[in-house]
Amino acid sequence: MKYISTRGKAQKLGFEEVLFAGMASDGGLYVPEEILQFTPAQIARFAGLSYSELAFEIINPFIGGEIPEKKLKEIIAESYKVFKHPAVAPLKQLDENEWLLELFHGPTLAFKDFALQLLGRLLDYFLEKRKEKIVILGATSGDTGSAAIDGCKNCRNAEIFILHPYGKTSEIQRRQMTTVAAKNVHNIAIKGTFDDCQDIVKTIFAARDFLPGRKLVAVNSINWARVMAQIVYYFSAAVSLGSPAKSVSFSVPTGNFGDIFAGFVAYKMGLPIKKLIIATNENDILSRFINANDYAKKRVKATLSPSMDIQVSSNFERLLFFAHAGDGKEVSRLMADFKKTGRLKVAPQVLAGIRKIFSGHSTNDKETRGVIKKIHDATGEIVDPHTAVGLSAAWEFKEKDTPMITLATAHPAKFPAAIKKARVQMAENPLKKLFHKKEKLAILPNSAGKVREFILKNL
Repeated sequence: MKYISTRGKAQKLGFEEVLFAGMASDGGLYVPEEILQFTPAQIARFAGLSYSELAFEIINPFIGGEIPEKKLKEIIAESYKVFKHPAVAPLKQLDENEWLLELFHGPTLAFKDFALQLLGRLLDYFLEKRKEKIVILGATSGDTGSAAIDGCKNCRNAEIFILHPYGKTSEIQRRQMTTVAAKNVHNIAIKGTFDDCQDIVKTIFAARDFLPGRKLVAVNSINWARVMAQIVYYFSAAVSLGSPAKSVSFSVPTGNFGDIFAGFVAYKMGLPIKKLIIATNENDILSRFINANDYAKKRVKATLSPSMDIQVSSNFERLLFFAHAGDGKEVSRLMADFKKTGRLKVAPQVLAGIRKIFSGHSTNDKETRGVIKKIHDATGEIVDPHTAVGLSAAWEFKEKDTPMITLATAHPAKFPAAIKKARVQMAENPLKKLFHKKEKLAILPNSAGKVREFILKNL
């Protein structure tokens, strides 16, 4: 299996090289040169497999033989052994043909655990083999940071530096990162937005040679391994509800487009998905693009669903690549225009192709609170604000004969303030112990130079 850049100029790489490279040398993102397609008969045989067994079947082709099958099975089993639910990603029925896919049973109670528990172990495997040390650098709008820290804190050959926007995550999200006492974990609060944090990471990666004798590795969703791991639960959910004999639709709360792009890859692999619904909060650049061909950067708004408070979606470039039939030159032009003007528009026929599988819907905070209350009153379930945004979009596009699966991306305990504002009473918070632990973080200005200095000083 070889990987190519969305901008067409970087050299092809194997899986191990892509794992450590993150972003391509031409500024693009890596995607598989070819995407394996499963036949309906092969998908039907996935029924009855455990989550780890299914993960092996989905992931192994992307590894391309670079990890022995027996060892890969061990790595996958270890990654999902730490999840608290025996099904790992259980489905819960809300109504006729309406389902929640619970993705919050991992160590940090968010869907990011699916990718980052695996990513940490993959890195460890190759680092031991290479006898190398790395610096892991990432930006988070809330959940990626804690999941990355938990997944990588035991990596003996890695130092972890995670940036988050100062004062713009929930308190629990922040404490899940800053109360980890491991010596190789460094939290940096940036005086700015998540987009600012993401820009700093990209700037540092563009000049990564400042680190003496160490590689710089990305754990953000630009790393292909993250997307790869998330493909699995789309197959798991769909097969549980009767695929390939039955088509399903997914509503995905998304800000950086990584989670829903994994669904798109599952679709390209042959999973019968009827619709992928892009569910956004008021930071609606993705739903505006789908509905009006308007991918224009606006000011980030603070909302009840902070992990989606994003106006520049990194993985969107991967969709552009596939929508333009792998034309790296055109993707480069579009991304250069976006960097220069803050806006992007595609040809009408390209947008029409994207709309065949994608729909989009935006939900404001008032509507989000209403969904949390409505679901609780009707079913007794409490959903977090991101999942509520997903449900709001699901209701817009629900069809009678097609199962609609909303990705429940985080446990409601991570967002007690939002639950309270929805006038819903939550039972005792399982994360309350975080408030009794000491925090460790550095507060820095919105400056790539200052972050570079901090990294060098703290290695």
